Amino acid sequence: MRRPEIDAQAALIAALPYACWLVDAATHELLAVNPASEQLLGMGPAQLLGRTVDSLVSTPEDALFWMEAGTLADKVGAMLESDTMIRHAEGHMLWVTRRVSFVPLEGSEGFWALSFRDQTQQRRQEEEREALVSELRATLESTADAILVTDLAGRMRSFNKRFAALWDLPEDLLADKNDEAVQVWMRRSVADGAAYAARLAAIQEAPLLQSSDQLHLLNGRVIERVSLPQFSRGRPVGRVYSFRDLSEKVAATQRIEELSHSDMLTGLPNRRALAERIDYAQAMARRDGSAFALLNVDLDRFKQINDTLGQNYGDRVLREAAERLRGALREVDTVARLSGDSFGLLIHQADARMAEQAAQRVQEAMNQPYGFDTLSFTVTCSTGIALFPSDGAGADELMASAERAMHWVKESGRGAFRFHAPRKDVDLLSRMRLDHAMRAALTENRFRLHYQPQVDVNTGRVIGAEALIRWRDPLRGEISPVEFIPVAEESGFVVAIGEWVLREAVEQAAEWMRQGRPMQVAVNVSALQFQQAQFVETVAEALRASGLPPSMLELELTESVLLRDADEALNRMEALAALGVCMSIDDFGTGYSSLGYLKRFPIQRLKIDRSFIKGLPGDASDAGIVNAIIQMGRALRLQVIAEGVETEAQRECLARLGCNEYQGWLYAPALEPRAFEERVWRRR
Repeated sequence: MRRPEIDAQAALIAALPYACWLVDAATHELLAVNPASEQLLGMGPAQLLGRTVDSLVSTPEDALFWMEAGTLADKVGAMLESDTMIRHAEGHMLWVTRRVSFVPLEGSEGFWALSFRDQTQQRRQEEEREALVSELRATLESTADAILVTDLAGRMRSFNKRFAALWDLPEDLLADKNDEAVQVWMRRSVADGAAYAARLAAIQEAPLLQSSDQLHLLNGRVIERVSLPQFSRGRPVGRVYSFRDLSEKVAATQRIEELSHSDMLTGLPNRRALAERIDYAQAMARRDGSAFALLNVDLDRFKQINDTLGQNYGDRVLREAAERLRGALREVDTVARLSGDSFGLLIHQADARMAEQAAQRVQEAMNQPYGFDTLSFTVTCSTGIALFPSDGAGADELMASAERAMHWVKESGRGAFRFHAPRKDVDLLSRMRLDHAMRAALTENRFRLHYQPQVDVNTGRVIGAEALIRWRDPLRGEISPVEFIPVAEESGFVVAIGEWVLREAVEQAAEWMRQGRPMQVAVNVSALQFQQAQFVETVAEALRASGLPPSMLELELTESVLLRDADEALNRMEALAALGVCMSIDDFGTGYSSLGYLKRFPIQRLKIDRSFIKGLPGDASDAGIVNAIIQMGRALRLQVIAEGVETEAQRECLARLGCNEYQGWLYAPALEPRAFEERVWRRR
């Protein structure tokens, strides 16, 4: 390969946070490595470049792969992924997840691109876990406890030698396996046979009962007896009696159960444990005619935390989220970790009302900001709710229903909860009909814009207006943007709607200016619309056609626009700034934006999300968040506007904190143009 080509490819991998190599397809020599490789291997470019890949990755599978690599190149698709070992500079081996892809180049044999993610710590934890499980099982096998196992009817199923010795059971009774004779022997061995028999009968009549008591034998011994129900697939099948050494035996049993049914990171039950508990809850519900609920809670935009801050912060968020979920539920309920950022909540003895109350507590707990080191950010959650028996007959069906409902929340904007509904209410046909109606509405000019005044906090002067789309269908009536905008985003039609809103809002602002009533208008821009290659030209054309000065237009962008492709976003925003257009960050605080991004992008204003305004002035947490955003805006010389202001107390609180502007029902809702003119200029 030619050196310029190598340098160009090396530049692409230099900033990646994980180790990457470029390997010559012909010689298998390392052509380029990134700085993360030195962190992983303890070797820099001087020690790595020119070495063959098999001198560093030396498992038999790797040797076979590189031997056949020449013939495999044209068969390799986008990427191969596998676990392997790689040699460190100090000689020891590291476990890594490796991804390999072949990159062909004209005029050369091309090269292999390799990336490595360190899995050594994870492997070590798994090995330690397996060793601990083996150790605990060995402890149970060698315990000095006397153990007796019975079925639900009290018939003996098994016992250990210590049990026979403790009760001095004759060999002929054991040989005959005479349950009744053994029970008679045990009853005659205790000081109070009648009390022993009554207690044993009470235990057997309650399959779920856990008990501990003392038995005084005629020979003077005092035995501590523990009785625990034995489960299979979440259902009681018998009972385990343990005599003596109670604490050691129970502790070991519980620890083994925890290890095989728990999540290592959070300590919560895992998916397997949750499924067993659902099965048992289902059996109990069918027996007594009760109901229960299953919630699927998924953290919103959690991947951005891992990608931006790193896995360590991601793990801290997950552990904190687990504690919050525990605190939001009753002790009898179950919180489990299903997968990376997804949790399952089993709510016992719960109807729809109780399930909704639980979901509200979850939302309140999860919406609180996370504070780690010097960072403070909010991670909302989307929650789906499934009810037994209407939403599923078993654990798998209930989990699927709750997950479906969670995804519907994601599609509708995140940060909320929703019950699972029959498929007929949310099926593809319904969405297709809504999409068709939207397209007809645009063609037939059924959309309209309302304008909500934006007001100076201190003077009460209206300084701008936000344009908000409205749709009244002749058959369906008024349709909320919350319902149709997610469908438009899914189909891509949101671009056409956004362009219509832009043209209409700019023309209205230009008309007000011609009347001698200059009013800056703010327009929401979706991520998909912003990503269109011709977006800047679309804005410029709308301004030219209307004659509106660019400074009278503000584009409201979400934090996701900044994070999706930062370089491309910066280029577009700089082009818009060159036109003279103002820009702001909408719903600030609900996602994650670094200070570096805020300083880097040409924005003029931050809009505080209404979720933080609702609790003012009484909620200290909301007040703290709002104050932090205002101070951040002041430090970056940005104007700060709060949305959703409904009370004079909220406005006064914002004024004390130094907020510049607000909008909300306190001044006026979103109004059609004529009503807006009467309200604003009449008040002026």
